[in-house]
Amino acid sequence: MFLLAWFRDGGDVERLGAAFGLSRATAYRYRDEGISVLAEQAPDLVEVMAAAVADGLPFLILDGKLVAIDRLSESKTSVKGKVIDAWYSGKSHDFRGGIQALIRPDGIPLWTSEVTPGSVHDITAAREHVLGIVQHFLADLPILADTGYQGAGQGVWIPVPQPKDGTELSVDIRAYNRLLRGLRFQGERGFALMTGRWKVLRHVTMSPRAITELARCVLVLIQFEHKMIK
Repeated sequence: MFLLAWFRDGGDVERLGAAFGLSRATAYRYRDEGISVLAEQAPDLVEVMAAAVADGLPFLILDGKLVAIDRLSESKTSVKGKVIDAWYSGKSHDFRGGIQALIRPDGIPLWTSEVTPGSVHDITAAREHVLGIVQHFLADLPILADTGYQGAGQGVWIPVPQPKDGTELSVDIRAYNRLLRGLRFQGERGFALMTGRWKVLRHVTMSPRAITELARCVLVLIQFEHKMIK
C-alpha cells in the first residue's frame, strides 16, 4: 500500500513512510525493492509485438514522452560539435528524460523503452530502442507515428509534412493525414493514463536513469487495472 500510494501521489518518501509507520531507511528500501519487483513484470518488446500480432490488432501507435527531471550538469557534444547539456530538451525548453512507448488502438500502453536524455530526438531514440526489433513484425502489424519519426522506414506510417516551398498538399494527402491523426490520437491517452493517474512520472526527482524502471512499473499497474495481467 505504501508503494502504491507513492506511485499514485508522488511526494516525499520519508513523510509518506511515516504515515505507514515506516522509518526513513525502511521507506526508501521498500520503495527501491518495490520498484525492482514491479519493473521486472513488464513485458519485453518481442513479447509485446508477438502478442499484438496474435491478437489481431490492426496497428500500434508509437509515441514519445518527455518526463520532467531536476537540472543536471551532464554534458555531451552535439552533432554540430558544440558542448550542450545532455538532458536539456530544446523541444520543451527544460531538463527532461525521454521514453518511447507502443500503445494499443484503444490507448492502453503496451511497452515502454529505456530512458534517453532530453536532447535525443524521437527518431534517434526509436532507432536505438524500437525499430530494430519491430521491423520483423511490420508486415503484419503497421505502426502509426507523428512526423517526429520521419525516416523510420517502411511499415511506420507518418503524416506527409507540408512542403517547405509552401506548395499546398493534394486533397488525397490531406485526407490521408487527417485519417492518420484520427487513428493516432489515442497515443495521447496512453501517456495520459501513465502520468495522470500515476503522478510519480510527472516530475522525477530521482536519478533520471530511474525513469526506465518507473515507466515500466506504471505500465504494469495500468495493465493490471485493465485486467490485462493477473
